[in-house]
Amino acid sequence: MKGVVADTSEWIEHLAGRPAPLFGQCLESRAIIVPLITVTELTSGARTREEFMVIEDLFEGLPHHQATFHYFSRAGELRRLMREKGLSVSPSDALVAQCSLDRDAPLLTRDAVFWKIAAHTTLRIASALI
Repeated sequence: MKGVVADTSEWIEHLAGRPAPLFGQCLESRAIIVPLITVTELTSGARTREEFMVIEDLFEGLPHHQATFHYFSRAGELRRLMREKGLSVSPSDALVAQCSLDRDAPLLTRDAVFWKIAAHTTLRIASALI
């Protein structure tokens, strides 16, 4: 497997001790591609400096998706296209989806908005429950 992108919802489940088996396998094999917005979302949720350090350490050694001008532009276009379809997508969800699209990697998520994005794009969802 060339890698999967894991949405923040999957990281939260992992930190709560409820990881999907596929997430655990991908984390162990270092096959999770990290959109940098996920780092911001998770570290900002830390309640203590110790939690912050644990979260930050989780991302060490994992491949990070490069945040270029065109990546942000494509995510903006994705939001615009979804709005045309009547779907409201947050900037952070658009960035995660765009990372998955750019990498041609399935997205591991429990967030229903990504299933809706996938219905209108080539985004592939990896089932979080396997």
